[in-house]
Amino acid sequence: MERCRDANRNELLPLKRVSCMAAAKAESFFHRLAVANPVPRSELIFYSPYTLLVAVVLSAQATDRSVNNVTRSLFLAADTPSMMVALGEDGVKAHIRTIGLFHNKARYIIAMSRLLIDDHGSKVPSDRASLEKLPGVGRKSASVVLNIAFFQPIIAVDTHVFRVCNRSGIAKGYTPLEVEEKLESIVPDRYRLHAHNWLVLHGRYVCKARTAHCIKCNVQDLCESVHTQSISAK
Repeated sequence: MERCRDANRNELLPLKRVSCMAAAKAESFFHRLAVANPVPRSELIFYSPYTLLVAVVLSAQATDRSVNNVTRSLFLAADTPSMMVALGEDGVKAHIRTIGLFHNKARYIIAMSRLLIDDHGSKVPSDRASLEKLPGVGRKSASVVLNIAFFQPIIAVDTHVFRVCNRSGIAKGYTPLEVEEKLESIVPDRYRLHAHNWLVLHGRYVCKARTAHCIKCNVQDLCESVHTQSISAK
């Protein structure tokens, strides 16, 4: 198998269908993110795979902060599928009405909880196919749960990951799935478990949507857009 050299460890890495330049760039990119934050954490508040799943469903078109503001009281009232079903759709709405699409999200959470009770013994399944059959759960949401709750080396592509990958050039794509597939082909195995959280946090606090804080970025020399973005130290 053709291999590329890892500049940080002086080892040879499998090429994995990408150029040595792309593989070397990915190695340096994720090595630096790892050094800066060895064990990144999701900023969603959760206590179990089920509460993570609920929080992820609520996070669609909402910030983690706004989700955390409503789940504090919601999870005190109901933190299992049976308790959530007992709380009911109107009860869920009373806790989450400050976030967008709360009517639909309350309906999804109750329907999802019923399916977990009926089909999975009230447990959150640890496979993609079963997760994506749950109401309100798409590919990205399933990937987040598999990665964070079940420690699977899956890279979920949300709006932050999509922006960072395209802006930096590390994994360009027109769709989240295209970006995900490119990340799967270039991210070294040892970085895959935390790659999603590293990219999310980088997009949330450094490579922001409106203003990229390039002067604070520890991978700016690897970025294709560093000279076209607004540079700010704020």
